[in-house]
Formats: sequence, structure tokens, C-alpha cells
Amino acid sequence: MTTLLCNTVIADSGIQFGTSGARGLVVDYTPEVCAAFTLAFLRVVQHSRGAAQQGSSVERMALAIDNRPSSPEIAAHCAALLQQQGIQVDYYGVVPTPALAYAAMQQGIPAIMVTGSHIPFDRNGLKFYRAEGEITKQDEQAMLSQAAEFSWPLQPVSLVVSDSAATAYQQRYLQWFGAGLADKLRVGVYEHSSAGRDIYSALLQKLGATVIPLGRSDTFVPIDTEAVSAEDEARAQQWAQQHQLDMIFSTDGDGDRPLVADEQGRWFRGDILCLLAAKALEIDALAVPVSCNTAIEACGAFSKVARTKIGSPYVIAGFDQLSGYSKVAGFEANGGFLLATDLQQDQRCLKALPTRDALLPFLAIVQLAQGKPLSLLLNQLPQCFTASDRITNFATDKSKALLASAQENIADFAARLQLHSPVVSVDTTDGLRLTLANNEIVHLRPSGNAPELRCYAESASEHKARNLVQAVLRSLSSLA
Repeated sequence: MTTLLCNTVIADSGIQFGTSGARGLVVDYTPEVCAAFTLAFLRVVQHSRGAAQQGSSVERMALAIDNRPSSPEIAAHCAALLQQQGIQVDYYGVVPTPALAYAAMQQGIPAIMVTGSHIPFDRNGLKFYRAEGEITKQDEQAMLSQAAEFSWPLQPVSLVVSDSAATAYQQRYLQWFGAGLADKLRVGVYEHSSAGRDIYSALLQKLGATVIPLGRSDTFVPIDTEAVSAEDEARAQQWAQQHQLDMIFSTDGDGDRPLVADEQGRWFRGDILCLLAAKALEIDALAVPVSCNTAIEACGAFSKVARTKIGSPYVIAGFDQLSGYSKVAGFEANGGFLLATDLQQDQRCLKALPTRDALLPFLAIVQLAQGKPLSLLLNQLPQCFTASDRITNFATDKSKALLASAQENIADFAARLQLHSPVVSVDTTDGLRLTLANNEIVHLRPSGNAPELRCYAESASEHKARNLVQAVLRSLSSLA
């Protein structure tokens, strides 16, 4: 038996923290690496608990996975380390990330989610949760510097699945929205390989909907809610017509980003979906990344909007600017909705869930629509339209170098992108965001989770926004 150091194993792994969690190639998630990340997280949580409460300790930790073929083995390695450290593991099997987070928060215990979210199946990841919610960027740095030792090899474990997290997650929304929320509605559930596909259908049926399962897959499907494929756009329109659907609901792989289509099979943009949801929930103040649609401010529905860098840890940090407001939430352009404060209505309470969630924004707009077509909800908003896409297999270092060079001469860079209006302002909060004289916006940034260069655009119509994105990406491809 040998002794290994967490920080050394992690540094040699090639796995890095992105916008949400640690991501890397499956082949890099060796048993030693999984153990090192798990122990580093455990030590960070133990240290903070000890500092806050004398004698406080961690005795249990929750664990769950998505449907990636590599996830069960990675979870087993994490559990083996916890067993070596004398920690009881509450294993929930395949459930959405927000279901795991909610179950852990209600019990006051930390949690680890094995998921790569929307990135391809040859990659995977780990998301970490304190008893209070997602870890911070400071926690990530503390984990990377942990010099804690663990004995190697580990003893294998046998994990037994509990369904209590799935049950509690359904009950959370059944209690808040009521059994009649979706009466007489025909809802298509695009199941693919989503971690919550069985939960969603069961819940929607309890809420009164007629559910039509669609597109279930035994092979992992990397759905990216910020870059919906042409195939999924065509499928949604076909399904809506074929099954006479009122709406379609889906998520990314781990169920923390929604994908919602109206009665015509047209997918909502994530930030527009969440803007409508925030209005439905009567939220006072919002924290949102700089990449989100400017209709958030223009609609005048919120007392305060704090803009942040992209990534749920930054949105959560943005909540500190909104402490004086009673109903606080946040969301991202990908549609993940974070509820920062408890909501009260009559005798009901919707407890805070400060991590990305796909179900809450979807159910909130179902309530807002009151049985009318979802497409009509868009008429309530200022006519600002966004689009996004990305260049794949574009190294992060290459993206950073490109944007750093661009900042040295913005006018020249804009000309090389063939933008047809002068740049009037530059925002470098996260990547490079250019506002043009014609009120269009072009925002470029490296993905925090994969070797991709993302482009976001805003314009006066959906068609113009899409064309702008594609034109910029074509120009960038020629520059690369």
C-alpha cells in the first residue's frame, strides 16, 4: 500500500475546473484522480465546518450520476475514497443534478454529482456541493491546493440506489404548483439520455398533463441548450405537428438546463424562458451573466439586475449584491434557473435552490401561460433577439490569444469580422462583448467546459441574430 497526495494527483491529471465543475477526458478520470478530487473536496468542507462550528464534522455525503457510460465507475471510485475516510454514502443513482443538490441541502450534507453536462460522452466531470449549495471559485482553488494524503489502492464498494432524491424533487414542484397545473395539456418530453427523463414524465402526469415520450436513447446524447442542432429544431417542429403538442420539454444531460419548445415546435432561448419564469414568480432582483439578453433590463419587471461573468458560481456570487431584496433569483443564457431565496404563497413555501435547475423555469411559464399557447408569452417582452453557436475543437489557449489580440485594435478586428456597424462600446467582463452603433451585440468567449469558441449575438430579429452569429463564426474560422 502506498500514499498519494491530492494536489499532486490532481495537477498531473489534466482535469480542470470550468464554469461549473471539473471537466476532462474520461481516460483522465483514473481511480486515483477520482479519489484525489473527492478527498480534496471533503477536506475543504471539513475545514470550513470546523471553523464555523467547534466539533462539527462530515459523516455523510450524497452522490449521484448522469447517464454517461463512464459515470457509474467514476462514482464507485469516489465512494471508495469516502468509505476509506469513514464517510457514509447516500447514493441516488441517475437523477438530475438539481435533484441531488436539493436532497443534500434539505439534509444538510455535501454532495458530488458525476456528470459532464452537455459535453460529448468521451468527457465527464464532477460537480461539488456544500450543504448550502454549489461550491465557490475560492473553494475550487482550495481543493487544488489540498496536500491531503490517502492510502492506495482503495477497497471497491457496492452502491445501493435510493429513490428518495427523485421523490423529493418531484414533490417539491407538485406541492408548489398544484396537481391541476397542466390539466388538458399535451406535453412532449424529449427524453434522449437526460438524467431526469423518467422523473419529468411522472411529475407532469401528476400535474395533469398528457405526456408523449419522444426520442429516448440508450446512447448518450450531448444536448447543448445554447447551440440547438438543426436536427433537433426539425424534430421539434415535426413532433409538435404530429402529436398536436402544446409544448415540448427537455434538458441537457444532467437536467440543470431546460430546453422548451412552444406549440409550433420552436425552441425558446434559455434566457428568454427564464426571464418569463422570473416574471411569473414575481422575482424582485436578478443576477445574470453578461451574455444574457438585454430584454431583462428593458422589460422593467425587476428592481435590480446584477450582471456577472458566465458560470453558475459567478451568478451565485452576484447574489451578494442583492441582499436587500426579498425575492432573488438568477439564471444563465443556457436556461439554468437559480432560486436564491425562499418563496412564500398562501401556506406554501418553495425553498431556495441556488443551483441551476431546468424544471422550475418550465413549470413557471406553464403557470404564466394559463392554458394559452406558449408562443403568446413572447409578445410580453421587448423585441430583442439572441442567438448563439460555437466553433468546436478550438483550443482554449487559441481562443484566449485571439481575443487578446483583438483587444489591441478593436476597429481592425471588427473589420476582419466584417461587421457592418461601428463598435461603440467594449465589455471584457467575460470574453469580448462588442456593442455596435446599430444596437446589435457580438460576444465572443472561450467555453469554460470544452475546447470551443462561443459566439453570442443580439439583434432586432431572430433571423438577424442567427445570421450575425453565423457570419462572425465564418470569419473566425478563416482567421483561425
